[in-house]
Amino acid sequence: MATLITLLRFLITFPAFYTVILGQLRWALVLILLGALSDLLDGSVARKNRQESKWGALLDPLVDKIFFLSILSAFLYMQQVNPVAFLLLLIRELLVSFLRSMGAEKGYTMRASYLGKTKTFFEFLSLVLLSAGSPLGGWMLWIAVFFAYISMYDYLIKYTTFEKSS
Repeated sequence: MATLITLLRFLITFPAFYTVILGQLRWALVLILLGALSDLLDGSVARKNRQESKWGALLDPLVDKIFFLSILSAFLYMQQVNPVAFLLLLIRELLVSFLRSMGAEKGYTMRASYLGKTKTFFEFLSLVLLSAGSPLGGWMLWIAVFFAYISMYDYLIKYTTFEKSS
């Protein structure tokens, strides 16, 4: 069930992206809120039903990245976000994905940290505010950038600690 919720978020990405491009921000807001709700639910459903898995631990952050970066790229296309913030987040997500891949190859699963979850909260909040037409959306995006790099440092420390111990 948790995997289905995660896959639903993946499918929501396409209409959410399209509604931003079309300027239908009310619909974008609804879809972004559904995506955020699915992100809250999938992990708790997995824990409640004792369905936590390595697959889910890897799929959830991947779908988060696809959802967030796709919709943010639509706002970038519409010139609603700072391209530097977008680039910084894109680079961070690729680097963390690389670290996770390196860990997974060696049997180490890097679960989302509190800092990573804080970053995700501000990412979703920025999308909600952008789709609501609030100028605070841009500010929240920069807060997301801040937490993105703090959490990346945390993941890097965890990975290097794992490497040293193995």
